[in-house]
Order: sequence, then C-alpha cells, then structure tokens
Amino acid sequence: MKKKDRIKSSIEFNKIIKIGKKISNAFYAIFYIEKEEENPKFGIGVSKKFKKAVLRNKVKRQMREIIFKTKNLFPKNKNYIIIVKEEFTKISFDEKLNNFKKVIGEIHEK
Repeated sequence: MKKKDRIKSSIEFNKIIKIGKKISNAFYAIFYIEKEEENPKFGIGVSKKFKKAVLRNKVKRQMREIIFKTKNLFPKNKNYIIIVKEEFTKISFDEKLNNFKKVIGEIHEK
C-alpha cells in the first residue's frame, strides 16, 4: 500500500472513528466516511491486546496485503479505518481475505 493511500494522522483517524459509519464482524471493525476525492485512503488499527509487537506488525502487514488485493472493490469516495480484532490471528490468510471481501460487500449495500 502506497504512503499516499494511508491515513497516518491521529486527528484524521479519530475523526473517522467518531463520525464515520461502522460495519463489523468477528475479525474486523471498519469505519468509513464520505469524502470528495476519488482515491480511497486506509488506516489500520491493531489493539495492544496483541501482546507482542512482532504479532501486531505481522497483522498490519497482512491487512495491507489484503487491502492491496481488494482495493478495486472499495467505493472510491471514502476513507476507511480498519480495526483488527483478536480472532483475526486464528484463521488462515485465505479465510481472512474472503471475510474481508464480504465486509466490503456490506459497505456497497449501504
């Protein structure tokens, strides 16, 4: 995922979480907000409940890869914050990808 496609600012992160819409399942909570620009931006949040930094970083890398593979499925005029839940580590990468695609489908329906 390119740096221009990332949300790094904690102010923007918090704004999206506070006023954005939310869709979640057992593995992810996705907050999103409408915007005028055409390129979507993404932020990834991983809780400190993942005790080791190595595991948190691995989860972030996997999420960036999932976003990269599914980027064309996202509505273009939104910013997204993806909060990863603990259950995420208990399933295979293919299951993670399929579950994520289902959640994106729910965003399209709303």
